[in-house]
Amino acid sequence: MQKNLLFAGIALLAVLLGWMLLVWQPTSEHNKIPVLAEAPRGGDFTLRGPQGSVSLKDYRGQVVLIYFGYTWCPDICPTNLALFSRVLNELTPEELTRVQPIFISVDPARDTIERLKEYTEYFHEKLIGVTGTPSAVEDVAASYGVAFRAVNPDTESNYAVDHSADTYLVDPEGKLVLRLPHGTTAETLLVRIREQFSGEAQDKAG
Repeated sequence: MQKNLLFAGIALLAVLLGWMLLVWQPTSEHNKIPVLAEAPRGGDFTLRGPQGSVSLKDYRGQVVLIYFGYTWCPDICPTNLALFSRVLNELTPEELTRVQPIFISVDPARDTIERLKEYTEYFHEKLIGVTGTPSAVEDVAASYGVAFRAVNPDTESNYAVDHSADTYLVDPEGKLVLRLPHGTTAETLLVRIREQFSGEAQDKAG
């Protein structure tokens, strides 16, 4: 039953994604995220995924795309993950083997590994959903300059989570090289990924 509800909800959101990718910009109070003063430094991390522990170092030699969010997110997360899907589908088969997208849930209380697996597979088979203990997630978020907070949580676990909406691009050596804001086009993200393949990218983090 829960699985059916999950896919029904995702399917409903999918109807709006084309419009959202082109014109939607967050303006509500829920999108006023606290800003972290420290510039993102990136770095290795280990969290839990469908196959067990997932570490950034597992993907040395690949370009890694990282996005922080949660599966109950009504708009920003599906918009950005749909962008990932579009970009991944534009890559050649050989290029696709050199890219790993990771979705890090900042809502470990509700986002189980099983739910993350179902959610991410809807967008693309290569997308991995991971999370961890609250403290582990907070540590990873802090190292990438990500801010998040629950909004009016209640005893029935009905709440939203305000969170940063940037995409983080990590080069094949494991170094954070780009932080791309929400609203970045698929064409731009595709160019940035291919720059890493050709070795032409410069360090633009922060």
